[in-house]
Formats: sequence, C-alpha cells, structure tokens
Amino acid sequence: MGSKLAGPGGQGGKTISQNADINVTPFVDIMLVLLIIFMVSAPLATVSIRLDLPPATPPPPGAPPKEPVYISIQDSGSIFIADKQSSIETLSADVCAEVGNPTGLGCTEERVFVRAQADVSYNQFMEVMNDLQTHGFLKVGLLNEDIE
Repeated sequence: MGSKLAGPGGQGGKTISQNADINVTPFVDIMLVLLIIFMVSAPLATVSIRLDLPPATPPPPGAPPKEPVYISIQDSGSIFIADKQSSIETLSADVCAEVGNPTGLGCTEERVFVRAQADVSYNQFMEVMNDLQTHGFLKVGLLNEDIE
C-alpha cells in the first residue's frame, strides 16, 4: 500500500500512506444549491386558476336543479344553442333568451355546456369561450361526448 520515497536528503526509508476517502463536500454543496433553486422556483411554477366552487350548503330538498344551456359548435363554424342557430355576435343574448330571460339580467349565473365537433378549429372554439367569458358567463363546462 505504501510507497517508498527517495528524496535528495537520503530519506529512502520513509513510507507515505494513501488516503482512499472520497471528499463529499463539493457534492453536498451542489445538492444544497439545487435544493435552494427548486425551493425558490416551485412557488413560481404554480398557475392560479379562478374556480367558481358550489356553495357548501346543499339546495333545498324539493328544488330541482336548473337545466344547463347547451352550445354546439359545428365544424363549418355554425353555432347552435339547443336546436336554434346562433352567431358569435348574438351568442350571449341568445343564451339569455334560451334561459327565458331576454333582458339579460342575472342570466350569467346559468350553467353553460359547450361541445364541439372533432374537426372544429381551436380558434373557433376559443372565440366562443372568450365571448362567453367577456359577457360574464363563468359557469361554463366542456363536453366531449354526446348527451342522451
């Protein structure tokens, strides 16, 4: 294990032992730096999404839930509310009329379900979603199946 050193002073019989221990200090330093980086960057990576949660109290036992309004987007760009055709310009007024509130007061609290055909472009779909949000409809759900 040891090696003999012959130096200029004639000390040929002196033995130097080798140190086989690994120095882990640089490894620990890097791990601490990475830990600090992840601790600082983790809160920045969270995205806040506005949620409209239902109330904590259940509705009265005899009250039936209101039927939502269904909006369908065709691949040709046509928009239907239930079975009536609409356009992006009159979408919010037509949703309020479908609820039975043509004045538009309080109809933004209604549930709206949006479904689109598979070939509808993202731009067409987001145009409908943005119009609903602009006019105050926040209870919007997305459907991906046919409703029976």
